[in-house]
Amino acid sequence: MKQRGRHRRRRRGRALRAALTGAALALTGAATLISASQATVADDPGALEPLTSAAATDALRLTEHRVPSPWLDRLSAAMGEPVGVDTVLDSADHTLRDSADCATGDREALPVSPAATRAYCWEDDDTEGWRPGAVTTSGDADEDGRWGPHRVILSAWSRDDGTPESGLARVSFVDADDPDHLGYTSALLAVPVDGGHNYRGLASPVSGMVWYQDKLLVTTGAGDRDALYVYDVDRIQRATTDVDAVGRVPGGWAADGHPYVLPAVASYRLSGAQDAARPVAISLDRGTAPDSLVASERVPADGDRPTRLWRYAFGTEPDRTGLPAVDSTGHVDAVEAYETGAAEVGGVLSHRPAGAERTDWYLGRAAGGHDGRGTLWRQDTEGARATECGADRSQRCWSGQAGSLSYWAQTGEVWSQSGRMLFALPLASIEDALD
Repeated sequence: MKQRGRHRRRRRGRALRAALTGAALALTGAATLISASQATVADDPGALEPLTSAAATDALRLTEHRVPSPWLDRLSAAMGEPVGVDTVLDSADHTLRDSADCATGDREALPVSPAATRAYCWEDDDTEGWRPGAVTTSGDADEDGRWGPHRVILSAWSRDDGTPESGLARVSFVDADDPDHLGYTSALLAVPVDGGHNYRGLASPVSGMVWYQDKLLVTTGAGDRDALYVYDVDRIQRATTDVDAVGRVPGGWAADGHPYVLPAVASYRLSGAQDAARPVAISLDRGTAPDSLVASERVPADGDRPTRLWRYAFGTEPDRTGLPAVDSTGHVDAVEAYETGAAEVGGVLSHRPAGAERTDWYLGRAAGGHDGRGTLWRQDTEGARATECGADRSQRCWSGQAGSLSYWAQTGEVWSQSGRMLFALPLASIEDALD
């Protein structure tokens, strides 16, 4: 279970290093301003349109399926006592590199405006054949921004190397206590099968992820009818062999060579509606009562319909920590929903400024492919505005792959990931760029 610890004091000189890093990243962004300014201006998605009809909201409904407790207990009995996040962080066997030590090609994935103030790249050997996905932090997990004594960043990856193992998903646990040294290790995402006598790999790309209380919620790809899977960070299991297999093998338990495996504890299935909305990007909003899970689907640029944005309320019952609220039939209904003209949405964030009556929705829009730059929009029911850059005030200023957005309230930072770059920037700098 979670044990709270005292906040560590910041080291002297860290503020100066952060300022120097921010300046270096700004110069990196400036180097690509010319190519960004030559891009065409993105289409204005207009104001958010509320969705209120029963038919529209029924398409957003999910149905909960819990993994039976005996299955999880049986798996733990066979694999050994589960471990927690602290144990995983203590065994970090890889290190993120500071932006200054990253390849120029990797740094080009960073946004131009507003510029990242902190950025890191992953080890090449560890990420080769893996596609980056979503990001969440201990700022989502707990109101104090820590998990026990630690600041933690979680990054999802999907295997994409053309092998039979393609489609497997993992989560990297990053120890972010010291911004100058970010160590990490990874756990494979799995699903219990055969009554808890075995498990299979999740086998689905992860594009959205939220760590809330003791649960980790992740989105899945279009081939899976379950739109969300849920993992318990207090139920991390150790793998006992590093062979490239998944599940029970002769002599022990394998996790595709990873030291840990996370078995799912629940999943949420899409409604049977023909126009059921699949959440692709998700994030946490602590500005609602109760806290809520924000979601967006992804409609291609040549799609013939608007994109839907919505939120689910989290439950408040003590025996349902970290899970969405359900009705008596196990359904999860959206408590708020909108349509937007934005396409290719890869990241979504909802935030109410202090003292304001409105809620701002931030949408990271991909470039429509893997080349060029995306856009970052702020929308509400009155209209929309994008960040701009270059002499021609181009709106193609964001990262091209437009990864997920995660707001760390205690630091005021928004975290995201594009290509092999993990980066952060103050929400205030996004507001400055917009206003």
